Amino acid sequence: MAQSAPLYQRIAAELREQIRTGKIKAGERLPTEQDLMASHDVSRNTVRLALGMLQNEGMVTSTPGRGTIVRERIMADYHATWAESRDRRASDQADAFQSEMAEQGRHAEYRDFAMSLEVAGPDFSNRLQVTEGDALVSRGFVRYADNQPLSIQASYYPMDIAQQAGLLVPNDVPGGAIRAMAKVGYEEIGYRDEITARMPTPDEARKLQLGSGTPVIVYARTTYSDKRPLRLTLTTFASDRNRVIYELGDMRAYLAQEDAEA
Repeated sequence: MAQSAPLYQRIAAELREQIRTGKIKAGERLPTEQDLMASHDVSRNTVRLALGMLQNEGMVTSTPGRGTIVRERIMADYHATWAESRDRRASDQADAFQSEMAEQGRHAEYRDFAMSLEVAGPDFSNRLQVTEGDALVSRGFVRYADNQPLSIQASYYPMDIAQQAGLLVPNDVPGGAIRAMAKVGYEEIGYRDEITARMPTPDEARKLQLGSGTPVIVYARTTYSDKRPLRLTLTTFASDRNRVIYELGDMRAYLAQEDAEA
């Protein structure tokens, strides 16, 4: 960084580089405020501004009594083209997210589960082809991998489908809602995806533990049977720890490369 940059930015850049190169590893403490003041001959306020930058970027957390710790960071893959395919499930009891994380060697968890009844507004009624004002069943939670929040997911179902599939329950459904719907004749055979990016709401930033300035990726999937839409799922991904992957067409050359590198 240029010497003309403010001192706190130069200190932040130095610490950021040490974290990036692994000199200071995830879970380790940064030098104390006192140490940084002495080593850089700056005031406590300058040091706190530097550490605040790293906190806002989501690189570190500050805990009273423990100091400033480098955050554990993961990058999780979501394979949009096949993640929800039932023939890729890890077990009969595993759903799409659990199976995807298991393939990546990660432990999946759902937290803050909520089931509620919602009124279909113009957008949702159009997507799900129901009458505006009809009741929808919403099922949502925060998805974690290895104890880190990855995404917030909420799915919306027409009332008749939710009733038949047993989705009107305030808890997770073993095997997932896709399997539950298929068991009562609602097989998903197609989907339409829309992906947008925006800044998070305060609630999303809190749930996903996002640093200031970190956007979210909003992934909207509407699924269909051969006769009607079945569900609308909105997944709000933390952009700094998720990668959405599409694999389309003949992938033999890529798969051969993967096999060679394995």
